[in-house]
Amino acid sequence: MSNPQQLRYSKEHEWLSVAEDGVSTVGITEFAANALGDVVYAQLPEVGSTVTAGESCGELESTKSVSDLYSPVNGEITEINEDVVNDPSLVNSAPFEGGWLFKVRVAKEPADLLSADEYTAFSAG
Repeated sequence: MSNPQQLRYSKEHEWLSVAEDGVSTVGITEFAANALGDVVYAQLPEVGSTVTAGESCGELESTKSVSDLYSPVNGEITEINEDVVNDPSLVNSAPFEGGWLFKVRVAKEPADLLSADEYTAFSAG
């Protein structure tokens, strides 16, 4: 499993892209997608809602369990991935591409986000 170097990672297994015009893309990592199993339902935050770093903002349901979705940053939701709502399996098949979950206008990026190498070491155990 290879975590893209340009992304930042949370200890709750979400990834965050570098902000473009203040907006970052958020998804779950391949590690998390594999641990969840086949994702069959995605409840994503509403556009316009505010999210807080480390707090639940939705959930992913798989054939194994239901897992809370946590925001890695504080900010306002600007877009959700309707493709994932319609086909939640994208979370498993393309977690870093088409399986992204939402876009957020970042108010403040927490200092505790991990680099790809740090996240790889963290998720290894």
